[in-house]
Amino acid sequence: MADAVAVPQFQLPVSPADLLRDDGRGDYVVQEVLPIRELPPALAAFRAAFRARGALAVLQHFDSVYSVLHHFRTVGTAVKEDALELMVNVVSHHSNELPGILSDAGLSHADRATHLNALKMNCYLLTSLVDAFEMETLKNSLSEADPGGKNKKNHAKTSGSFWEEEREPVLQLLTQVLQLDLRQLWGGLSVEEEFVSLMMGSCYRILENPSIGLQKYRATREAVTHLLAGALIHCRQMFSATLKITQMLQHFEHVAPVFAQAVSLWAKEYGLKSLVGELLREIGQKCPQDLAREASGVKGYSTFVTELAGEIPVLVLSNMSVLLHHLDGESYMMRNAILAAMAEALMQVLNGDQLEEAARGTRDEFLSMLQAHVCDVHSFVRSRVLQLFTRIVQCKALPLTHFQSVVSLAVGRLNDKSVIVVKNAIQLLAAFLSNNPFSCKLSCADLDKPLKKEVQKLQEMRDRVRSTAVAPVITPEEEWEAMLPEVRAATQQLFQPLQEREEEMLEVEETVESAVEQITGLLRKLNYKSAACLTQKALCRFQGKEPFSSLMEENEEATILDVLKRLYTGSCPGENSEDPPNDNSSHKTKEVVQEEQSQTELLKQETLVQYLQDAYNFSVKITEALNLISKLMYENSVSVVQEAIEFFVTVSQFGVPQALLGVRRMLPLIWSKEPGIKEAVLNAYRQLYLSPSEDSERAKAQSLVHSLSLIMVDASLGTIQCLEEIISEFVQKDEIKPAVIQLLWEQFTEKSQCSSLEQRAAVMLLGMMARGKPEIIGSNLDILITVGLSEKACEDYCLAQEVCNVISKLGGDPKPAKKNSAPFRLPQNHMLFGCLSETVSKGFAQPSTHWIPFMDAAVMLIYQLAEGPEEICAHILQVCSQQALEKLQEADEQNSDPGNSPSRDSGGAASLPTFMLMHLVSLVGQVALQQVAHLEVSVSAEIRRRRILKEEKTKKHSDSSKKKRRSQATGNETTMEEELGLVTATADDTEAEFIHSICETELLDGKHLFSAFVPLVLKICNNPGLYSDSALSAAAALTLGKLCMISSEFCDSHLRLLFTMMEKSPLPGVRSNLIIAAGDLAIHFPNLVEPWTSHLYARLQDPCPSVRQTAGLVMTHLILKDMVKVKGQVSEMAALLIDPDEAVVGVAQNFFGELSNKGNAIYNLLPDIISHLSNPDCAIEEESFHTIMRHLFSYITKDKQTESLVEKLCQRFRTARLFPCSSAGKSVCSTKKLGSPQQSSQL
Repeated sequence: MADAVAVPQFQLPVSPADLLRDDGRGDYVVQEVLPIRELPPALAAFRAAFRARGALAVLQHFDSVYSVLHHFRTVGTAVKEDALELMVNVVSHHSNELPGILSDAGLSHADRATHLNALKMNCYLLTSLVDAFEMETLKNSLSEADPGGKNKKNHAKTSGSFWEEEREPVLQLLTQVLQLDLRQLWGGLSVEEEFVSLMMGSCYRILENPSIGLQKYRATREAVTHLLAGALIHCRQMFSATLKITQMLQHFEHVAPVFAQAVSLWAKEYGLKSLVGELLREIGQKCPQDLAREASGVKGYSTFVTELAGEIPVLVLSNMSVLLHHLDGESYMMRNAILAAMAEALMQVLNGDQLEEAARGTRDEFLSMLQAHVCDVHSFVRSRVLQLFTRIVQCKALPLTHFQSVVSLAVGRLNDKSVIVVKNAIQLLAAFLSNNPFSCKLSCADLDKPLKKEVQKLQEMRDRVRSTAVAPVITPEEEWEAMLPEVRAATQQLFQPLQEREEEMLEVEETVESAVEQITGLLRKLNYKSAACLTQKALCRFQGKEPFSSLMEENEEATILDVLKRLYTGSCPGENSEDPPNDNSSHKTKEVVQEEQSQTELLKQETLVQYLQDAYNFSVKITEALNLISKLMYENSVSVVQEAIEFFVTVSQFGVPQALLGVRRMLPLIWSKEPGIKEAVLNAYRQLYLSPSEDSERAKAQSLVHSLSLIMVDASLGTIQCLEEIISEFVQKDEIKPAVIQLLWEQFTEKSQCSSLEQRAAVMLLGMMARGKPEIIGSNLDILITVGLSEKACEDYCLAQEVCNVISKLGGDPKPAKKNSAPFRLPQNHMLFGCLSETVSKGFAQPSTHWIPFMDAAVMLIYQLAEGPEEICAHILQVCSQQALEKLQEADEQNSDPGNSPSRDSGGAASLPTFMLMHLVSLVGQVALQQVAHLEVSVSAEIRRRRILKEEKTKKHSDSSKKKRRSQATGNETTMEEELGLVTATADDTEAEFIHSICETELLDGKHLFSAFVPLVLKICNNPGLYSDSALSAAAALTLGKLCMISSEFCDSHLRLLFTMMEKSPLPGVRSNLIIAAGDLAIHFPNLVEPWTSHLYARLQDPCPSVRQTAGLVMTHLILKDMVKVKGQVSEMAALLIDPDEAVVGVAQNFFGELSNKGNAIYNLLPDIISHLSNPDCAIEEESFHTIMRHLFSYITKDKQTESLVEKLCQRFRTARLFPCSSAGKSVCSTKKLGSPQQSSQL
C-alpha cells in the first residue's frame, strides 16, 4: 500500500487538457500521452495489473486509458472497445469491493484516500469513454446521409453497434456506484459535487442524441432516468438538475418528452415531487417576450409542460399558478401548452360530481379560460382549444352547465377563416353528438312536445304546493323554549314567604300517573305557578319514582324546571300517549312528511324539466350547425369536406331530421375529382346503409331498402343519378348482398306487402344496381314487362315509366363484348314493344298528368332497343291519330244540330279535349326528336360499323397482292397510306352527309308522317289566345323546338316564331321550354342561332326565378362548350350573383367556378364585365356591385394578372368620364385591394 499512498491526489478536471498541466498544487498530472502503437500493450499491462491488484491498478495505469481518450478519433475500434471493456470490469470490481472496505472500522486515512483517488480515476475514465462513444455515435448518425466516406461509414457501424450494446450496462453500473454510501470516502461529508456532476454529465450527453426518443432506446432512457434519480436522491443535486434540464429543454427539442417521462417517474417512484414545482417555476419565470423570439426554446418548454401534465396532472395542477401569466404572452405554443395542461387537469383531476367547493371553482375557472381562447388571435390556439374540448367531451369531463356555451362557441367557429379551426370545430360538434347525455334521438320536434308537457306539469305541482302549504309546525321543545321565561318566573315565586298560603290550597294526586296528568294539564292551560307548586310537592311525595326521581340538590329551582320540561315535551315514560295534544302533534308530523314528499317530487320535476330544456337547446344548436356544415361540403379544402361528411354520418345516427338533407347534399360529391372526397362519400353511405344493426340477413336487407327508399322520396333527377353512381359502385364491389336484390324483386312483384311508392322505389333501385351488373335485369326482363307494362300500367304510369328506365340499362352497356360487334337490339315482335305500344295507345285518350313522362320514356326505349323503331313509333302515331280523329268526329256529330253549325276555322283541333291535343303534340315531338337522334347516332354508327367490317374483310383477301405491290414499289408506300386515310375521312363525311340529307329532305316532306302534324303545332303556337291552356302551350312550344332539330331549313324559317314566344309568352313554362330548345338548336345549328344570342342572354333577366335558373343553366352549357361567343354580355351572368333566389345564385357561382378552370377566361372578361355593370343603365347598386366584384376577383390569384388588370382599368377610366360617379367610383371601390400601392394611387 506504500506505492499507493505515494500517488498524488486526483482532482476531477474541468477539461481533459487540465490533467496535462502541473499547477504546482501537487495534484495528479498525466506523465506521458502514449503513442497509438503503444496503446494495445499498455492496456494489456493495465489488465494484468488489475488481475493482480484490483481496482487500485488504475493508480499506476491511468495514463494508458487517458491516452486512448486523447487519440480516440484516430485509434482503432478494437482498442476503444478494449479500453471500455477494461474500465467496465475495473469499476464493477471496485463497486463490489467498496461496501466491505467502507464497513471496516480499521480503515486508515491513507487507505481511504487511496480508494477515493482510485474511484475518482476509474469513474472519470469510464464516463469520459461514455462521452467519447456518444460523440462518435452522434457524428456518425449525422453523416449517414453523406454519399462519400464509405470506409468511415462501415467503421462507424461496427463501433456504433458495440456501443449500443454496452450503453445500458454501463449506465446501470454507474447507478450502482451512486447508490453506495460514498460519504465515508469524503470523511463523512457529502459526496463531492464534481464527482456527481461527472455521472450526471454522461447522462445529459446521452440524452443529447436526437435518436434517444426512439422505441428501441427505451431501455437506455430508463437507465438514464434511474441514474439521474440516484444522483438527485443521494447527492442532493436538485438545483443543478433544474438548471440543466431547463437549458436542455431550450436547446434540444427532442428531450422534452424524455424529461417529462423522467420527471414523472422521479415524482411517482422516488418522491421527488418538489422537482416538478422547481422546473415549472423556472419555466414560468421566463420572459414571455424572450420566448416569442426563441422558437426552439419555447417548443421544448411547451412540449415538456404538455407531456408532464398528461403524466402527473395533480402535481402540475398544484403549480399551475406560476405558468398562467404566459397565457397573455405572445408565444402561441406556450398558450397551447398551458391550455393543454388545464385540459389534462380537467379530465384526470377535476372530474366528477364529488368535487369540493375549491376544486369546483378551479374547474370552472379553467373552463372559462379555455372558452375564452376559442376566440384567440392565433388560429393554432383556436384549433388546439377545440381539440382539447373534443377530448374533454369524449372523457365526459364537461359539466352540463357548460354544455350550451361550448356548443355555441363551436358553432361560431364554423365560420372561421382558418381551415384547421373549421375542421376541429366540426370534430367537436361530432364529439358532442356522440357523447351527449341527453338522448339518442335529438329531434327538436320530438323533444318539444314532452318539454311542454313536463313544464305544464311542473307549473301544476307548484300551484298545488303553494295552495296546500301549511303553517310551520312548532315542536314541543320549541314551545317549551318560548314559555320558559314565564315558567321560571312562576317557579321563583315558590321560594318567597308571601306565597305559602296559596301553596297550601293545592294538593297532589294519589298516584304518579294522575300527578303527571294534573301538572301537564296546568301547563297546557298556561297555569305555570300552580304547575310548579304541584311539581315541588310531587318531588317530596314521590321520591325515587319517575319522573320525580331527581334528588333535590342545592338548586331546587333547576330540578323543578327540569321535571316540568320532561313532562311538557313528553320525554318521560309516564306521559299519556292518548293525550289530545299528542294526537295533534302526530297529525302535524304527518303533514310535515307529506310536505317534504311534495317538495322532493317538485325538485325531481324541476330537474326533469331542466334536463329536457337542456336537451332541446342542444338540439336547436345542432340544427343550426347543420345548415352551416352543409355549406362547408363544397369548400376547397378536402379535409373540411371530409369532416363535414363524417359529421352528417354521426348526426344521422342520432335521428336529427335535418340530417337527411345533409346526406342528400353530399350526394353530388360522388363526382368529385378528389379521390379522398369520393371515397369519403362512399364510406359515409356504406356506414349509413350497408351496416344495419339487425341480426338476420333478411332484416338487414329490409333496413337497407327502407333507408334508400326514404332518400328517393321527392328526390330530384340529379339526386337519383348521384345515388345510382354510389349504388353501382357498391354492386361492382359485391357489397350489396343477394338478399337485398331478392327483396327488391319481391316488392316489385308484390309478393311482399308494400305500397305503390315502395314498389316504384324497388324498381328504381334495381335499375341503379343494373348499371353495375346488367344481368340483374337481363335475366328477369319478362318479369319487368309482365308486372310493370301489363294491363295495370295504365293505373300507375309512374311505375311503368321507371320500368322503361330500368330496361333501358340493357342498351346502355358502354363496353361491348366484342370489338365492332352489333349493338344489343330486340326484334320488332318482342313482347316488350307490343306492351309499350298498347299502353301508350290506351293511355292516349285518358286524362293523366303522368302519361306524357311515361310516353317519353317508352318512345326513347323503343328507339334504343328495337330493330326498326321508326315503324313501331309510326304505328303508335297512327293509332293515336285515329283515336283523335274518332273523337273529333264524335264532337262534329254532336255539334251538327240546326242552329249550331260551327265554322271550320273554330272546329277541327279546337273541338278535341285539351288533354288529348296535348298528348298528340307531345307524342309527335318526342318521336321526331328520337328519330333524329336515332339517325345521327345509332344508324350512323351502324353504317360505320358495317363499312369497317367490309373493309377488314376486303383487306384480308388483298393481303397477298398488297405484299407484291410493296415489294415492287416501296416508294409509293407513304402515298398509299395517306390515300387510305383520306379515303376513311371521305367515307365518314359521306355517311354524315347521307344522314344529313335524310333529315333535311325526307323527314318533313309531304310523304312523311311528321308533315301531317306540323300545321297543327304551328297553329297552336301562333294562336295563344285560341289555345290558352298553359300545359298545351308549353307542350306545343317544346314540340316546335324538337321539330326544328330535324331540318336547318325548317329551323331557319321558324326561329323568329320560337324566339318571339320565348320573349313574349306570359307562361313561365313556355319560356323555360323554349330556352331549353334554343340551347339544343345552338349546338345543332350554331350558325343559325348565333344572331339570336342576345335573346338568350335577355332571359337571364326574366321576372320568373325558374326561367332565370333555366336560362342560367343553358347559357352555362353553351358558354363552357364554346357554342356561344362570350363578350360583354356575360355581365348578365355576373348579375345573377346578386339574384334574390338562392338557386339562381348557385347556378351563377357554378358557372364562374367552371369558367375559372379554362385558363385566363375570367381575367380576360373582367374589364368588359366591369364596364357593363358600372354603366348607369345597368341600375346596379354599389353594394351589389361590390359583391359581384369580390366574387370575381377571388379567381384572380396571379400577381402579374392583378397588375395587368389594374392597368387596363386605368386605361378605361378615360372612357368613363361621362359617368364619373358610377363607373370610376365603383371600379375604384371594387379594385382598391388590387395591385401595388403605386397602382392604387393611380386608381
